[in-house]
Amino acid sequence: MPDTNGAPNSKTNPSPNMPERPPLLKKSKINADNTLAGQLFPAVLRVSSTSPSYSESHTTSATNDANFGFGDRDYVYPSFLGPHTTKSRVNVKSTSKSQRNQLELPARSESMPSNLSCEAKVESKMKLKPKLKAEKDLNALSIQVSTSASSALSGSSSAIFSNARRPSAHRYSWILFLLKFLCTLSVSHTLYLRNEVSKLQEENSSLRRACSHVDLASAGIMELEEVNSLVYFGNADSRTVALYMVVFILVIPFALYRYLDYLPRIIDLLKRKYTIKEEVPLKKRIAYVVDVCFSVYPYAKLLALLFSTLFLIVYGGLALYAVGDGSFIEAIWLSWSFVADSGNHADMVGAGPRIVSVLISSGGMLIFAMMLGLVSDAISEKVDSLRKGKSEVIESNHILVLGWSDKLGSLLKQLAIANKSIGGGVVVVLAERDKEEMELDIAKLEFDFMGTSVICRSGSPLILADLKKVSVSKARAIIVLASDENADQSDARALRVVLSLTGVREGLRGHVVVEMSDLDNEPLVKLVGGELIETVVAHDVIGRLMIQCALQPGLAQIWEDILGFENAEFYIKRWPQLDGVPFEDVLVSFPEAIPCGVKVAAYGGKIIINPDDRYVLKEGDEVLVIAEDDDTYAPGLLPEVNKGLFPRITDPPKYPERILFCGWRRDIDDMIMVLEALLAPGSELWMFNEVPEKDREKKLTDGGLDISGLDNIKLVHRVGNAVIRRHLEGLPLETFDSILILADESVEDSIVHSDSRSLATLLLIRDIQSKRLPNKDSRSVSLRHSVFSQSSWIREMQQASDRSIIISEILDSRTRNLVSVSRISDYVLSNELVSMALAMVAEDKQINRVLEELFAEEGNELCIKPAEFYLYDQEEVCFYDIMRRGRQRREIVIGYRSAAAERAVINPAGKSKQRKWSLDDVFVVISSGD
Repeated sequence: MPDTNGAPNSKTNPSPNMPERPPLLKKSKINADNTLAGQLFPAVLRVSSTSPSYSESHTTSATNDANFGFGDRDYVYPSFLGPHTTKSRVNVKSTSKSQRNQLELPARSESMPSNLSCEAKVESKMKLKPKLKAEKDLNALSIQVSTSASSALSGSSSAIFSNARRPSAHRYSWILFLLKFLCTLSVSHTLYLRNEVSKLQEENSSLRRACSHVDLASAGIMELEEVNSLVYFGNADSRTVALYMVVFILVIPFALYRYLDYLPRIIDLLKRKYTIKEEVPLKKRIAYVVDVCFSVYPYAKLLALLFSTLFLIVYGGLALYAVGDGSFIEAIWLSWSFVADSGNHADMVGAGPRIVSVLISSGGMLIFAMMLGLVSDAISEKVDSLRKGKSEVIESNHILVLGWSDKLGSLLKQLAIANKSIGGGVVVVLAERDKEEMELDIAKLEFDFMGTSVICRSGSPLILADLKKVSVSKARAIIVLASDENADQSDARALRVVLSLTGVREGLRGHVVVEMSDLDNEPLVKLVGGELIETVVAHDVIGRLMIQCALQPGLAQIWEDILGFENAEFYIKRWPQLDGVPFEDVLVSFPEAIPCGVKVAAYGGKIIINPDDRYVLKEGDEVLVIAEDDDTYAPGLLPEVNKGLFPRITDPPKYPERILFCGWRRDIDDMIMVLEALLAPGSELWMFNEVPEKDREKKLTDGGLDISGLDNIKLVHRVGNAVIRRHLEGLPLETFDSILILADESVEDSIVHSDSRSLATLLLIRDIQSKRLPNKDSRSVSLRHSVFSQSSWIREMQQASDRSIIISEILDSRTRNLVSVSRISDYVLSNELVSMALAMVAEDKQINRVLEELFAEEGNELCIKPAEFYLYDQEEVCFYDIMRRGRQRREIVIGYRSAAAERAVINPAGKSKQRKWSLDDVFVVISSGD
């Protein structure tokens, strides 16, 4: 069927003979009959594109366009997007405008104000009846029209859409009717309730006026009327609300604990967000947050306890208010009293208040127990921190010791003696040990610290926070002890400690004394530390001392006296009154000290030991002396010195010697180089240890020793165990001038094992020597030895001691007593000497230059010389005279040992006093070594 333009319609007439044409664009026209049309709001309607034949089957005409409804408009698909076929619609003849206005009038009554009179309500109900009747007629008409339309257009697709829309519209009309009915009913009931409330208020006012005969002030009556509504609410509804709130708050924790994990799912459903990945349950996340909060924030537990207390007070007050008859403020106060004192609930009356008060008191007891636990934990934690050494040290001008080793005991002893003159000092020890263990070990020393306080702290010297805890920047000296590991690991740790010290932001006030284990690692530590670092190489010092003591018997005891603070030690101080005085006069200017050198200011503070007599002190020069303490000496008047006549005997020439090394040290190559410089040509060095001969040469070469370049000594190798008698008997022990028993490298980490091995080797060697010596030598035992000889085997070993010198490297002071009592060996106490050197350098870093020169194989050295070099037998002279005679030999005499004495006297008192000397006496001197 052709459309308005003469084109066939494919929807209404699907004939194959008819050619298909695309639908035409929609046209719009203005409905002049529409009530909404006007100059400002013209009604734009769509013109149907269906054919006239399709329109004739319905009751439509041009006049029906005026009744075109909103549902027939198609505003969804705009015309400028292209051709679009409109949906087939069923046009229903609607009522007139006046009829619509009559139907809409009752509907507007729903928005009437709620304070209308009863007559207005009746009128609104009467007007609602025609509306309901009109709606029923309209629904019936719609059903009839839809039925006829569906039967007429059952074959078309547009009718299907029309049929689908009619039931939904019918259902919506019933829902709208039901909503309107409910709204009307609720408004009526509200008005009824408000009327009842008004009546009750009037009755209450009349009752109050009837009770006006009570003698109340007029101001009180006005105030009572103002709060009347509030009192009414508080006495009735507020307690019910409070009870509901108590029950609700009580149920919430259980509900949350039961359904807390479902909360994220509910939130996702509300947000229409579906997550497939598995997440951590909310309970675990909350527990984790609480755990982190308690761990990170120290006051979290206290705040949680405070919050729990406040919550219990408020919640208990609310419960008491709900079951009691008092005010809310009184209930809060009662709740606080029950929490603070659980016995206050005994006076409560009534089942409800008693139950609530018992529960509040129980919660108060629980909170009180938690408070006691927190306070106890805080006190215990503070005590533990103090006991474990975690508190900060508030000290200045103290000595800081970093690390722990077996040398610490003797080091603390020397530092305490050094601080005796100032009434004691403070020594702080920082080590990776428990504080109680360190204090227990220090207490086992059983030594009087003479006013010096030893403070122990547990921590690592590699951590800056631990260094700041011991006030490292305010210490006047820092001592870094070597660990008990092997040499390389110990020096590597010392290097890391030095790096940590250089990283202190505040800087260091004092110098750092580092104990090294290997001489090859010393330059690296000095490179890192700079001018603040002073190193003491323990193995090198002990090795050099052992060689010096082997060549000069009795020198070990002299070194102990000089290095320790118990007797005389080195001090450097400036004396302006000595400016312009030559050194030969300075030498005898100190009655209580012995000058040994000068610190020359012109040479950048270089210390010259044993200077020329003609050197004149200049401004800024300082004097190096040996004195008992730094405040016990001062220059005095020049004494009268009589040089006199004395024998001018030159030193005897050096003869070749045979020396035996028992054991292997890692720095044995350095010891061989020292012997090469000190021994005469033709000397022999026998090396007896368990290291294979091929490996020895490789180790010596790796250590920097040129074996082929040795001119004065010859190396003789023997392989064996020094604690096996059969191996020792294969050596010519009676022919050696000196025997050095070294702490073997394989056992040097264990002090007890090393000392036991050294002592066993010493006893075996002495026993073998005593068996091989001629019997005639047994009568030449000194008289002073016979006093201490208690058995024949000790006398035999003492006889061998007079023939050869044995130097044992002893690490433990307890082993020292065993060796000293038997008097079978001159000995070196390694840890004691190293600790003394560390303490002396810690007190004054300049002393390290002096010790380095005296320990070296070249330059000035400490020697023991016979009395025949300085006097005649039984000559009576003072010590100043001996010092003057020693200057003729370019020596500084610092002490002597009498023939009948056991120990040497360094810096003797009464230097100007005359006394007789014997040729059996010996003098201790600092010689130039030429």
